[in-house]
Amino acid sequence: MTNIEVTRRKRAIWAWALWGWGEHSYPTIVQTFIYATYIVSPAFLLKGQSQDNLTLWFGVAVGIAGLVVAVIAPVIGQRSERSGRRKFWLLVNSGILIAIMVASYWVLPDPKLFVFGLVLYALGFIVQEIALVNYYAMLKQVSTQKTIAKLSGFAWGLGYVGGIVMLLIALVGFYLPAHPWFGSTDQAQNIRMMFLLSAAWMAIFTIPMMIWMPEVSAGEAQTKLSIADSYRELFRQISVLRKTAPETLRFLIASAVYRDGLAGVFTYGAILGTAAFGYTGNQPIFFGIAASVVAGIGAVLGGILDDKIGTKRTIVAALIGLLVAGSAVFVFAGAGQITYWIGGLTLCLFVGPAQASSRTYMARLAPKGREGEMFGLYQTTGEAGSYIAPGLWVAALSIAGAFGVKHTTIYGILAIVLVLAVGLFLLLRVDKKKN
Repeated sequence: MTNIEVTRRKRAIWAWALWGWGEHSYPTIVQTFIYATYIVSPAFLLKGQSQDNLTLWFGVAVGIAGLVVAVIAPVIGQRSERSGRRKFWLLVNSGILIAIMVASYWVLPDPKLFVFGLVLYALGFIVQEIALVNYYAMLKQVSTQKTIAKLSGFAWGLGYVGGIVMLLIALVGFYLPAHPWFGSTDQAQNIRMMFLLSAAWMAIFTIPMMIWMPEVSAGEAQTKLSIADSYRELFRQISVLRKTAPETLRFLIASAVYRDGLAGVFTYGAILGTAAFGYTGNQPIFFGIAASVVAGIGAVLGGILDDKIGTKRTIVAALIGLLVAGSAVFVFAGAGQITYWIGGLTLCLFVGPAQASSRTYMARLAPKGREGEMFGLYQTTGEAGSYIAPGLWVAALSIAGAFGVKHTTIYGILAIVLVLAVGLFLLLRVDKKKN
């Protein structure tokens, strides 16, 4: 490689990593800790409604969005690999996601705007997942077989740090001061300004992607598939995998289930804190910062544990920890907020090891020479299962309400625990030696 080529590759790596740093403002600020708790706050209640009604409809919106993602994920994944326009579509989706965050500023604390706010949230959920499919596909462009795991971990960690920085900015600049850096506390403007700040943050860190990331070369692009052919190709891959590497297929199915449970921990975590345990004001921000730090620590400890006891055992131990912590949150909910501080942070502690070791186990199970195909299926099956936890969340709250339970939101934790339990059961049936 010439010096110019080395420089271009380094710039492309930083462009790819910085996009993850900037994009993380969406899952942190909008998807989990600020917008999600804002949209289900009492300010959006109609007369005679309870906060549990809001969390139920929130679950419906996420479930619909998850179902849409499940249907289109195979098409997006296949076409992303073959179109040769990964960068183009990533930038398009980035622009849409930024526009959604800007539009969220106009979701004033008014019950009449609740549906509008939910629609924005669901659209953002879908667009983010589509963007990530293209983003993950770019990993092979900026890495080699030797550096792919290291680079993936570096970018994942950078995104985590970016989320913590955004939460600290929210706390110091918009929640704690009597006079926020921008706007005022009237009509929750200090909260809504965070959505604009998140949009600006992502826009700024998308610029390196625009300038430094090369588009996939024509030589790497493949023949385009129709929508129908994209599904046929997916089913062909699964059929071949069932015959040649059945345990890998078992793991893909198991991980699709329990990874949706892991996603549910963060999607509904802050909402459980506000609606079920009464977190108000800046409490969700403090919890979000603590949760992010604890999850990062858990990921590091999980890596050490992985080396000591093995990858599958690490995932199993993490899932058992999640089941115990989740069950404890439900059983001891009557003790108040201390239950969620302990149980909720314990849940976050075990999420990191389960996520990180799952990628490692996928690498260990993948048949030699088919690693790229397997990680494509890993991403696709994960997206295809994204409606399970939201669907069970809605079912749990609906059943609790049908039995006359007054505060139904806490029953949502049982939905997440059930998803994790089924995923664990399926994982225990995977035997790497039989592959």
